[in-house]
Amino acid sequence: NNDTEDEERLWRDLIMERVTKSADACLTAINIMTSPNMPKAVYIEDVIERVIQYTKFHLQNTLYPQYDPVYRVDPHGGGVLSSKAKRAKCSTHKQRVIVMLYNKVCDVVSSLSELLEIQLLTDTTILQVSSMGITPFFVENVSELQLCAIKLVTAVSDF
Repeated sequence: NNDTEDEERLWRDLIMERVTKSADACLTAINIMTSPNMPKAVYIEDVIERVIQYTKFHLQNTLYPQYDPVYRVDPHGGGVLSSKAKRAKCSTHKQRVIVMLYNKVCDVVSSLSELLEIQLLTDTTILQVSSMGITPFFVENVSELQLCAIKLVTAVSDF
């Protein structure tokens, strides 16, 4: 039983390491694109779309459930609790890796708003970005992300 727990912890650590490296890659790509005087060849639509997909996925599946218990799924299929009951049972302790990921995702969202001011994007990409910018306002305990989302939504509306 002890070996199983160690193995699960190692798998979790490996997965979170890969998630963190992916977040770093997204942040690096966006930082390059938002640097001054970049040539048009740098703005690769596929890279931008993948950064948006990565960010949306981890917001919905990793960060929102960690910060707002309403977004958590009960793995045991227990009784349905109200939003208030779920929030009342929530602990505020977050793993260091989750906080790091949250900060990196906030940076990506903020940088995406800068990218919108620099580069013209397709309509489907704008729809993805706008849904990513609006969703944080329905999640509790993500105030930094909400500030970044305000910047993003403003950039979309100026688009």
